[in-house]
Amino acid sequence: MRNPINRRVFLKDAVLSIVSSILTGSGIVTSGRKLFASVNFLNTDDESKPFRLWATPDSHVDKDINPPSIENAIARESLAEAIRQSEGTNNDRAPAFDWDIALHLGDFSATQGFPNDDVGEEVIRQFATLRKHRREQFYSLVGNHDASGPNELTQWWFKKWVDPTGKNTQFSGVDPTRRPYPVNGTWERYSFQVGNILFLMMGDRNDGGAPVGRGERGGYPAGAVTGETFEWWKSMVENNQDKVIVSAHHHMLRETTVASGPWEGSRYHGYFPDGGPKGASYLYFVDGKPDAQAFEKYLAAYPGAIDLWLGGHTHAKPDDTYGGRSHIEKKWGVTFINVAALTLHHAATRSPKSRLLTLVPGSKEVKVQCYLHSDHFAPRGWYKPAERIINLNKAFSWT
Repeated sequence: MRNPINRRVFLKDAVLSIVSSILTGSGIVTSGRKLFASVNFLNTDDESKPFRLWATPDSHVDKDINPPSIENAIARESLAEAIRQSEGTNNDRAPAFDWDIALHLGDFSATQGFPNDDVGEEVIRQFATLRKHRREQFYSLVGNHDASGPNELTQWWFKKWVDPTGKNTQFSGVDPTRRPYPVNGTWERYSFQVGNILFLMMGDRNDGGAPVGRGERGGYPAGAVTGETFEWWKSMVENNQDKVIVSAHHHMLRETTVASGPWEGSRYHGYFPDGGPKGASYLYFVDGKPDAQAFEKYLAAYPGAIDLWLGGHTHAKPDDTYGGRSHIEKKWGVTFINVAALTLHHAATRSPKSRLLTLVPGSKEVKVQCYLHSDHFAPRGWYKPAERIINLNKAFSWT
């Protein structure tokens, strides 16, 4: 059956084209696309239809396309292969699945240095394999490997090639007027709304030099946000308690999911004495303060203030429970899900995977399925032992 989002997107483009032609023919310089940029055409959807959210991070495209020869590894397209599998165009008999929007939660790059234009072009080439969905159905944020150099704070690479706000369409391919759900904010922090779900997307600030950001050697794994981002998050949470709130960052919070405790990250990320090694696997710095736990303290004081926290960063096998925690845990009335990772060759956990979350209108229940994108850990496709049913604090609604 044809994807309803694609059908509505076609309708939207047709209307915009007609309006643009009329306006141009009338001598009016305002474009039809600009006129309709803020209109959410997807709200016309059947209100009983489930919402399917595909959550992915850590594609590390340059490592998978050029794996180390010592591993006798075969090059693969970590992002493109997952896209083709989801759309049923990969020719590997992996089961296809439908999704309405996708999140990529950072680490498009794998370099321990700083990503360059070649890596950016590879990201765009792999996004171009989309056939049944459009580029704007991916909502992305910056990870620690995507950061610019230690002596500048421009984050030029992420803004140029990934570009969630559509400021550099000629490079990223993101046209903000074609977003199914409009973005509000900046490359560093932005929100968008799907029905009564508010998504709060926060980028990792692994730039500007040690100890918070990357040093001359390369990527430090500990997570960081600015004080401005935390205050923005807190304000958005407090002013939207009538909504289902999904927070997303490249990292998980401290002691929430697998290997997210103090000093647990070195097992997966290596040991970097100059870069906050205690917090290598969680969001460690807030406004430059180490082990700040600003989000953790807020959620402990206001249990259930948000519904979900989605992240990645730590690549662990689907059944890994290092530190006594799994990939999906509930704490402070919030469900935390580590959805990592799409890569096969970076960090060598050998289990490329993602998560599909299915929300049904009128229900608090969410089905969370784990999809394996290779046969290295188990047969590719749905990994049933990792499937869970979780509960939101409020029922999902399209209106």
